[in-house]
Amino acid sequence: MAFEHPGDGALDYLPCRYGKSRLLFRGPKKPLEGRFAVFFGGTETYGKFIEYPFADLVGDALGFPTINMGCVNAGIDVYARDQPLTQIANRAEVAVIQVMGAQNMSNRFYSVHPRRNDRFIGPSALMQTIYREVDFTEYAFTRHMLQALQDHCERRFDLVVEELKAAWVARMRSWMESLECRKVLLWLSERTPEEEDHVLDPLFVDRRMLEQIRPLVDDIIEVVHMPAVNEFNTEGMVFSELEAQAARQTPGVSVHIEAAAALVPVLEGLIEAPWPEGRAP
Repeated sequence: MAFEHPGDGALDYLPCRYGKSRLLFRGPKKPLEGRFAVFFGGTETYGKFIEYPFADLVGDALGFPTINMGCVNAGIDVYARDQPLTQIANRAEVAVIQVMGAQNMSNRFYSVHPRRNDRFIGPSALMQTIYREVDFTEYAFTRHMLQALQDHCERRFDLVVEELKAAWVARMRSWMESLECRKVLLWLSERTPEEEDHVLDPLFVDRRMLEQIRPLVDDIIEVVHMPAVNEFNTEGMVFSELEAQAARQTPGVSVHIEAAAALVPVLEGLIEAPWPEGRAP
């Protein structure tokens, strides 16, 4: 059952910044000293409405410092283009990277906000040529815009999806190659990578795309959980009355426990393993 803190019931995320990055992360702020693991990802990694997100649960289980650098609605761009975060990750023992959707990043068809990647900035000339009848000024968010394009024409929409898939692989490859620490990808979704779906996150990402990135990471952990919308979903979550609808659509406490359980043995092995010669941070 959801419960309330004093005041309006909303959870205090104690927002903070790390290094010279302009992004706000979930606090409390932790020192970037000694050995630590860093967690990158979207709403689930951030732990919206969750007192103890899986990054904290992993840290407690391992007795090892973990830095939560999740961002609500994040795409790859928010991390891949933030050099201060890359520098922080390169000082970490390991980076856990939630697999994020392909919709929230700039590509040949449209651009997104550099820090709030779910915000649609505008179409490219190519997109306007393909969708001449669409008024793109009506859309502020990528998911809303893409749903409208799919409704207009499935055939043309397939061209957009293929571009997003290719851009995702290229961007992930570049990002992973820039990180000198150990890397673990976390697939956290209601579906498996084999299931084709244009609704469930991570949007448009499939098994073929993951396998193209696998040689660049140390491991890929897959956690497929129950749909967020169920009668037990909000049990243990913290939210105000105004946040109730959003909370019901967000993965709950049990999902974070499941993700942490899957990550702990993998990270324990990586943290204890010696670095290969010439690869130590």
